[in-house]
Amino acid sequence: MQQHLVISLISDDKPGVVEKLSAVVAENGGNWEDSRMAHFAGKFAGILRVSVAGENAQGLKDGLSALASQGYRLQVEDASAVAAGKLQTVKLKLIGNDRPGIVREISRALAARELNLEQLDTGYDSTPWSGEPLFTANCTISVSENMDLEGLQEELDAIADELGVEIDCEEIASTT
Repeated sequence: MQQHLVISLISDDKPGVVEKLSAVVAENGGNWEDSRMAHFAGKFAGILRVSVAGENAQGLKDGLSALASQGYRLQVEDASAVAAGKLQTVKLKLIGNDRPGIVREISRALAARELNLEQLDTGYDSTPWSGEPLFTANCTISVSENMDLEGLQEELDAIADELGVEIDCEEIASTT
């Protein structure tokens, strides 16, 4: 029986980080299924999902633990399948002058509606015309098929006005 694992990783950023991790997965008969990885301030961080035959799962976990001696900080969790009803995927795009509290206010509005934040990518830059700090965020959320997207957009518009940012909300897919 296949077992699915979710692995989180942080290490110093250096060549070969992914190669060493992928070698341990492959040596134990694992299949690298999905991942998000990035370089941040001299560190390399990521999260990935792998599948492995049940009889090889402990060997994979042991192999990953051995990477700790090379400066890898890993956490391995058994993944569980979550049954979901009909969902629609919604993408939020935010841009505006940077200030403390933007992520908190947006995440608070989503949590109040019991919406699941699937992905969040944020960035910090400066405006080309004035050099002012500019904050961007791209979010993907899953919502029930009968969610009132207009009501969500109205709430986000109110938050956008309060924070002085722009927030766009668009449905990108429906799933069963």
